[in-house]
Amino acid sequence: MNSTFQKTKIVATVGPSIDSYEMLKKLILTGVDVFRLNFSHGKHDNLTRVINTIHQLNEELGTYVSILADLQGPKIRVGRFKNDSIDIQPGQTIDFTTEDVEGDENIVSINYDLFPQDVNPGERILCDDGKVVFKVVDTNNKDRVTLEVVHGHTLSSKKGVNLPDTKTTLPALTEKDERDLEFILKQKVHWIALSFVRKASDVDELKARIKAANHTAMVISKIEKPEAVEVIDDIIDSSDGIMVARGDLGIEVPIERLPGIQKSIINKCIAKSKPVIVATQMMDSMIHHPSPTRAEVTDVANAVYDGADALMLSGETSVGDFPVETIEIMTKIIEESENKLVMEGRRPTAVPGSETYYSDVVCYTAGRMSETIQADGIVGITSSGYTAFRMSSYRPDCPILIFSAHDHMLCALNLVRGVKCFKYEKFTTTDGTIEDVLEILKKEQWVSPGDVIINTGAMPLNKRLRTNFCKITKVE
Repeated sequence: MNSTFQKTKIVATVGPSIDSYEMLKKLILTGVDVFRLNFSHGKHDNLTRVINTIHQLNEELGTYVSILADLQGPKIRVGRFKNDSIDIQPGQTIDFTTEDVEGDENIVSINYDLFPQDVNPGERILCDDGKVVFKVVDTNNKDRVTLEVVHGHTLSSKKGVNLPDTKTTLPALTEKDERDLEFILKQKVHWIALSFVRKASDVDELKARIKAANHTAMVISKIEKPEAVEVIDDIIDSSDGIMVARGDLGIEVPIERLPGIQKSIINKCIAKSKPVIVATQMMDSMIHHPSPTRAEVTDVANAVYDGADALMLSGETSVGDFPVETIEIMTKIIEESENKLVMEGRRPTAVPGSETYYSDVVCYTAGRMSETIQADGIVGITSSGYTAFRMSSYRPDCPILIFSAHDHMLCALNLVRGVKCFKYEKFTTTDGTIEDVLEILKKEQWVSPGDVIINTGAMPLNKRLRTNFCKITKVE
């Protein structure tokens, strides 16, 4: 059995530091499983080139690296200032307006037209990742809000704005998102991330758009708002995957709650067999330094201990000075930490009466069997991804070796913890298929004589039913 396989996946954000053929190839070979395209930045022409390059590399290297298109979402920002920034002092009042004006110490523009209608006196307004804090004094409910400076001394152009106390009426998809989505749905991407999700219907709306375009992409909901945390179960149910986006979330909720929210969301995703990504500032110091801080090493390890499917890097790879070194070090931390993941009492169970009850029983039984007999791998065949999602959520110690006829599904599953993907297009008899995939695994040096694997599948194969059997096989 291949002993170097890491179960926890690495997501790397593409940017100027790594968007060349050479760098993308180097990062794949170093350990990247998913490339994230951040639609807050980048032109469509350049993103098209990057997408095509990733597909070219997958073909050349025999890999199934996934592409995650991340929509910007309704990001609120202040406008531009005459001198790029202004000086402010606690106790000072300043007006925020929805008019497009060049800002100064008295008035600042904001790109949120319903801001005056949505905010109320006493609510906090945070800017620049919480470095500047305002309090709402008054609003004319039309185009202007008077704020008092609570904390901070400098505010720069185009900084982000967070409204932790305000129930916003922003749309799930902005005009920019609409343009970006039209572009994305013409590309071969495997996941689409929806930013600032507040309710399950936001996800349902995007999934309907994807379906109408006859696209195969699955949806990841980014959890960044307190409203999303309040209805997290409904959002997980509607989503194909979840991202704990700790940047905005850590500003919108009291910071001391963030670790508990992260752990709770990961546990809920495991229970519901939905992949979960932990993102933001994982190795932030490596943007400019060749090694991480001790706290960052511990943060990465703890996300692995929590059972996350994937860990995401943002500026570390997109604009960082040491993208390859960052992947190398993260890989080492993951390798060391995976041996200490404890899933006792946290594994999902099949729900009697559910539509997938019997198949779930088979998938979870395969996981339990793999531990009992110390199997070298669990083998599954899927077209929908169902088998991979279910078996991964059990978090078995051995690799999950998934075969599919569909390249888009193999690439999508490359995000999922513990899953290694293989192409298989033949569907003969059950015994014939088991022999075929075993030969592929031998050829790829994933199994050796004497290894024990657990085969799962559906009989009869030609009817493409849900998983309904598991079988222990000793490799000869």
